[in-house]
Amino acid sequence: MNARVRKGVLRMNFSKYKKLALPICCTLFLFACSKEDTSDSTTSNTSTLKDINVSAYISENISYEEEDLTTEWENEDPIYITLDGENITYDESASIMTSGSTVTIRSGGVYVLSGEINDGQVVVDAPDTGTVKLVLNGVDITNSESSAIFIKEAENTIITLADGTENSVEDGQTYTEDDGSGEPNAPIFSKDDLTINGTGTLSVTGNYDNGIVSKDDLRIINGNIKVTAVDDGILGRDLVAIKDGAFDLEVGGDGIKSTNTNEEKGIVAIESGTFTITSGTDGIQAESSLYIANGTFNINAGGGSPETVQVQEGMMGGQPWGDNEEVETEEDTLSTRGLKANLDIAIGGGTYDLDALGDGMKSDGNIMIMSGDITVATGDDGLDAVNNVYISGGSVDVTKSYEGLEAAAITINDGNISLATSDDGINASEGTSGKETGGGMGMESAGNALLTINGGTILVNAGGDGLDSNGSIVVTGGTTIVNGPTNDGNGSLDYDGTLNISGGTLIAAGSSGMAQATSDTSTQNAILMTYSEAQIGGTIIHIEDSEGNTVATFTPTKDYQSVLISSPSISKDTMYSIYSGGSVLEVESNGLSDGTYAKGEKVVEFTISNSVTYVDESGVTEAPTNQMAPGGGGTPPSGGFGRDRGQNGNSSNNTSQNN
Repeated sequence: MNARVRKGVLRMNFSKYKKLALPICCTLFLFACSKEDTSDSTTSNTSTLKDINVSAYISENISYEEEDLTTEWENEDPIYITLDGENITYDESASIMTSGSTVTIRSGGVYVLSGEINDGQVVVDAPDTGTVKLVLNGVDITNSESSAIFIKEAENTIITLADGTENSVEDGQTYTEDDGSGEPNAPIFSKDDLTINGTGTLSVTGNYDNGIVSKDDLRIINGNIKVTAVDDGILGRDLVAIKDGAFDLEVGGDGIKSTNTNEEKGIVAIESGTFTITSGTDGIQAESSLYIANGTFNINAGGGSPETVQVQEGMMGGQPWGDNEEVETEEDTLSTRGLKANLDIAIGGGTYDLDALGDGMKSDGNIMIMSGDITVATGDDGLDAVNNVYISGGSVDVTKSYEGLEAAAITINDGNISLATSDDGINASEGTSGKETGGGMGMESAGNALLTINGGTILVNAGGDGLDSNGSIVVTGGTTIVNGPTNDGNGSLDYDGTLNISGGTLIAAGSSGMAQATSDTSTQNAILMTYSEAQIGGTIIHIEDSEGNTVATFTPTKDYQSVLISSPSISKDTMYSIYSGGSVLEVESNGLSDGTYAKGEKVVEFTISNSVTYVDESGVTEAPTNQMAPGGGGTPPSGGFGRDRGQNGNSSNNTSQNN
């Protein structure tokens, strides 16, 4: 049993973490289930996510003993060990044994190591005798056949990197001690709890397998740590907890990883630090949950994102194609995500530059973003969760992706979000298609998936659907701008239930073949303008009332033939005019302008009489044939495409990445 657990020091209350089968049920104490009635039936029985203070949560649930944090050692009666090949000298102590170039420490205490061992080893074999503190005071230890530092048994071991020192450890490409268990398998390997502290430098070269490994808890307080490894860089079975430090990891496997499949353990918790990670597979991977309070993260996973992310030609969805064409079977394909957790990811702040062949962030539970500055380039999805994606602040900039955000329930309360995608911008999908059987190109019935926008600024540049929900969409606030798609097989808005808007600004410009408006049950009015011909991207759309008050001045970045505009400024029984072209002095990054508009050509003049008004160049018209009252799932126009999210818009079924 873990010594920390026996002593009751690690007070981690993860018994509440139960991974449930239902896709939107609460899995964490972070989420409170709600059964409140709403105007949209698909929103009932959906979990309500709440902000947490990730830093406070880590502090309350992951404890450190005083000795973990203490880097002073001069006044602790240290035993000095000098390494010089097979000439190992040390203070008289019955607790030390030597054999050739191997030194074995047999009891608790403070041991200060300096010097060099070529093809030797430092072994800690001190069962139940207190904490062993190894002070690396300028060492260079290599072992061609095993670990350089091997902690066989100890109640607790602390490695202190002495201030101002440079230390290095390295193993060989083969291990003679391997008894079939696969252990040890790293230059620094501990079978018990391990803590690393101090401000010195540690360079770890793992030629055999991993870099730094603890079979129990691994705590890193600070230090300057560089790891080069064939497989994983920093690995803790039950826990990886990092308070601070500078990390440079270049590994063939995962950069930082926990492995215990017990969902009450297998945690990665990072309070701060600077992380540069180049990994062959996942950048940071938690077997259960990943918590990051702050820090700076530059992660390149799986070689980084491909030059282009494409969708299979002739399909309205499917898997990402391009330079990263995927292997067909999940078992044969490596997981190459920037951040990954099998339960949940919670981000409280920090700066992230994630460049990944797979998803930028992937969770089989929930992803929560409270704050932070996140940039993602990926060959798959930007943020992908099975249950919930929840964003309440910060910035999320997905510069390249297959889909931007994907989960069964997506909630945006605040923040600045920019998504560039080859397929759907935001996809609320439960991972199963509700398509009616028969016929192949059939229709879907509305599911329980839900996209909720309560605030923030959202900019979507989509090759597929802009906002896509297999269930419904609810908009109560914020500013949401959608550019694209340009093909008639997708729509700027695509939902199977309803799209109810009661506040905020929603502008969606794209193709007209599958265009949808908001639902007529909305309390905020909307206009869907359809042009007889496609308009060139960059052509201004301006709408104003009869008194010249501007509702919106918008410059789409892509060609478009339909534009949906919903704003609190649009009122019933009021006349409006739509202009095309003209000029403005300043255009914001989302295409909107608050400046003076030099008028172009007046396209149409009309009066609002319903919650949704359909307009073309001749004036008010009927809803297009691809609209299903009351603004529901839609039927394909003549000669158009069918809807089958078994193929389109559901990369939750993506088998291109192993869990």
